[in-house]
Amino acid sequence: MALPGLAVSSPSGQLTGQGLDGYYRDGLRILSRCEVRAAGGEPLVVQGRLTAAHRARFVGTIRRAGEPGPDPDVRMERLRSADGTERLTFHSSAARPVRLPVEIRLATDLAELGAVAVGLPGPELRAAVHGSGLRWSAPGAHAVISASPAPQDALASAGLLRWELDLPPGGHRTIELHIRLGHEPDAPPGDRPPGGRRPGSVPIPGPRTRTPAPRPRGDRPPRPFSPARLECDDHRADALLAGSLDDLYGLVMRDPAEPADVYFAGGFPWRCGLAPAEALWTARILLPLGTRLAAGTLRTLARTQQATPNAEFGRIPGALRDTGPHAPPSCTGIEATLLFPAVLAEARRWGLPGKDIERLLPAAERCLRWLRLASEKTGTRRGGYVPDPAPDGPYRCETQAHAHRAALLGADLLDATGSSGAAELREWAADLRARFCTDFWLEDRAGGRPAGRLTRDGRPVPYLGAGAAHLLDTGLLGGGTLAPGLLDTAQTGRLAGLLAGPALDTGWGLRSLGAKEPGYNPFGHRSGAVRVHETAVAVAGLAAAGHDKPAGALARGLLDAADGFGHRLPEMYAGEQRTAGGAPVPHPAACRPAAVAAAGAVQILLALAGLRPDVPAGTVAVRPLRSAPLGAMQFTGLSVAGQPFAVRVSRLGMAMVEAAADGLQLGS
Repeated sequence: MALPGLAVSSPSGQLTGQGLDGYYRDGLRILSRCEVRAAGGEPLVVQGRLTAAHRARFVGTIRRAGEPGPDPDVRMERLRSADGTERLTFHSSAARPVRLPVEIRLATDLAELGAVAVGLPGPELRAAVHGSGLRWSAPGAHAVISASPAPQDALASAGLLRWELDLPPGGHRTIELHIRLGHEPDAPPGDRPPGGRRPGSVPIPGPRTRTPAPRPRGDRPPRPFSPARLECDDHRADALLAGSLDDLYGLVMRDPAEPADVYFAGGFPWRCGLAPAEALWTARILLPLGTRLAAGTLRTLARTQQATPNAEFGRIPGALRDTGPHAPPSCTGIEATLLFPAVLAEARRWGLPGKDIERLLPAAERCLRWLRLASEKTGTRRGGYVPDPAPDGPYRCETQAHAHRAALLGADLLDATGSSGAAELREWAADLRARFCTDFWLEDRAGGRPAGRLTRDGRPVPYLGAGAAHLLDTGLLGGGTLAPGLLDTAQTGRLAGLLAGPALDTGWGLRSLGAKEPGYNPFGHRSGAVRVHETAVAVAGLAAAGHDKPAGALARGLLDAADGFGHRLPEMYAGEQRTAGGAPVPHPAACRPAAVAAAGAVQILLALAGLRPDVPAGTVAVRPLRSAPLGAMQFTGLSVAGQPFAVRVSRLGMAMVEAAADGLQLGS
């Protein structure tokens, strides 16, 4: 994956036209079939693997008639890149020259990714010979395949290219394919709707990328984060960090309005475009790897913000999201609106330049204004809660956590920039905390638990899921301190026990809905499945609150799960209880790669080190878990104040800063 380009196949490397197989560009499948045959049969592929997020390598052997023994003399190496390049190299170990017939069968339907993903592809289009390859056309778009060297034979009716390759003894020959998407310049505007959908095709919302903007071929932004590395006693953690950062780079996209601004797409196949809340979560988690990504993401979303004076003034648009059997859909735009000022405030602590803060401050102030106005219109008996979706609710536990964090970190930001309104925000946050501890906390003999939500008339709905972990995510203030959360110390300890209990902890991560709750389904994406992001939030929150044992147990469980997925965590997987010798069960609708899952893996590992910078004050605090659940760790290639930062944590949980920006002092 190298968005807006990506490629999907089985480990054999053959694109068969079945399922999601194909090359995609700008949300359209530009090639659905690419089947290679050599010497009259398919190569026997003995290895297929990703060598990077945007590149795959397949190795196969070719049997020819008349070979004297079991050892094949000809092998094939197939290199595939998400930018639309396929290179086939045939190597010969024979003592004599070999003439090798090769044919490649090609086809496409120019279908939308969303339609393909739900099993509604279009019919295969008829090809035409074009230069050294083939071309397929549909209203508003065309796909072209060019080959080097040119084939000796091209059959458009069968979508077939043929070569006769002469391999010298011990030599090799290469065929290179280039696949590209074009848009017909003479097509009427009505024939080219946003995202490239063809007239008459099935309208599938969501997964397509944004309207394509002109760009040079192969134009990929540089990595918008520092090249962090980890050396850990548990080497699986090293592989997980490297694989997660590689996946994240595959999801980087430019904003067509301002190509210098980059952000992360949500994930393949359902969210290959801008997903506001997920983009902000990912940018926030990766602040230890630099602030460039956060700045680009914030600027991109600021351009989408509601700026016309009305009831939605200041809100960032976002789609509705299903939240399981206990609540109606939530609004990702509200989550993004509450995240915006918090991400900007924390980016300042990590060293975001003042010119970027000044440019983004008006958008953050509009978000905070929306927060105050939305909470004033609530219909509960006590009032003051943020509805999700607005304006009528319900009032979700995690939404109040997001709002409380936004108010405290927003007030901190306003104070630092000399803006007004900080005192009112702190007063609002204190009032919310006082009411939350009463209205949302359900007492019982075991010590109580938080309610999942309040109804519109203020009645608590008692269900428990991993979303409660957001109550532990408070945010970073000055001097390496954390903002106070919505729960008091005793309630925080009780929540830590609940997160570590068998109802929520599968041994692989936290269930999105407790196993004892009505409506629990281990495959329910919001009603029982393990969502990596929520488990990562729990690990970071527990570590920050001093609950080392449950934080370490959850971190080890997620690392074990990552081992079962080849160190490339999906967005979610089944919430079945872990058993001896078992493995996590994939979820059929999970995005993989997914931005919040890959970033969540990074968050868990960094949480064990406990970095808390305050660049404006010239300090950085390091508070690792004393239990050192993964053994000794050494992070290099991090970024604080725009300069390289490295830290080592011993097996005894003691930290030592090994590299830092000049003038940065170690805080208490």
